[in-house]
Amino acid sequence: MTAFPSTDDMRHAHDLIASHIRKTPVFAIDGTELGLAGPVSLKLELLQHSGTFKPRGAFYNLLSRDVPEAGVAAASGGNHGAAVAYAARKLGIKARIFVPDIASPAKIARIRSYGAEIVVKGERYADALELCSAYQTETGAIGLHAYDGFHTICGQGTLGLELEQQMGPDLPDTLLVAVGGGGLISGIASWFDKRVKVIGVEPNEASALAQALAAGGPVDVPVSGVAADSLGAKRTGDMVYQIARDKIDHVLCLDDEAILEAQKTLWTRHHLATEAGGATAFAALLSGAYKPEKDERVGVVLCGSNVDLDKLATLTSQE
Repeated sequence: MTAFPSTDDMRHAHDLIASHIRKTPVFAIDGTELGLAGPVSLKLELLQHSGTFKPRGAFYNLLSRDVPEAGVAAASGGNHGAAVAYAARKLGIKARIFVPDIASPAKIARIRSYGAEIVVKGERYADALELCSAYQTETGAIGLHAYDGFHTICGQGTLGLELEQQMGPDLPDTLLVAVGGGGLISGIASWFDKRVKVIGVEPNEASALAQALAAGGPVDVPVSGVAADSLGAKRTGDMVYQIARDKIDHVLCLDDEAILEAQKTLWTRHHLATEAGGATAFAALLSGAYKPEKDERVGVVLCGSNVDLDKLATLTSQE
């Protein structure tokens, strides 16, 4: 029987990685600006090392598994690769990262800046994953799955643990979390285990988890849109699906325009530079796709800041 992450597993993960990650802040904004009755708590995980939550899972993998001389290999839309490269450099481990052609130049540059070998090839994440798997077979390097692995999900779940430590009895009633492959939301939902209502938010153009839940299991989906380089998983994982089915409330899907408007608003009103995927959960509130009840406390995970600043400048200058 497959083991699923428990709260004890995530406590162990947190103890192991705590000295390697940032404890990212929680920032309260005035919900009336969004037409809401109360405040909204933003978990600023976009300030994590390498610009996303993903070092949590990367460090836990590398610190808790035997790593051979061949090192580690990872396939990524960009953010997972940057996190693995960052963690590997800090721990003195060889890393090779495979990314598809759609990976943003900003993310490719970040991976290279951490000293990893990088292979840019293939149209989508699935193509990079196939190349990565072949490399692992050839060299013996261990693989770090971007989302559907026990250690990865445990590591990402430490964000929920940390949020509870920070907010205590003032925890949100509802937490909105962007979904790509689903490692972050399945980790957070495993930690809270329905004590907080966890809602996933996906782009319409990359909705692997929503379609899996509708179909009764993971299915291949087409991937495109503004957040494809970070939320563009072609298929959610088996472990992610089973956790999501049992522990998250539901998944919302948004159009690209709502995501871009959220990205713009986070910068112009709050001076937070997010990538499209990092703004997706916030878009559910801003667009009205999620309407909190009166006195409902709402939290949003802002999960990524690896944005091309020229593109952000163009977006925010548009009227």
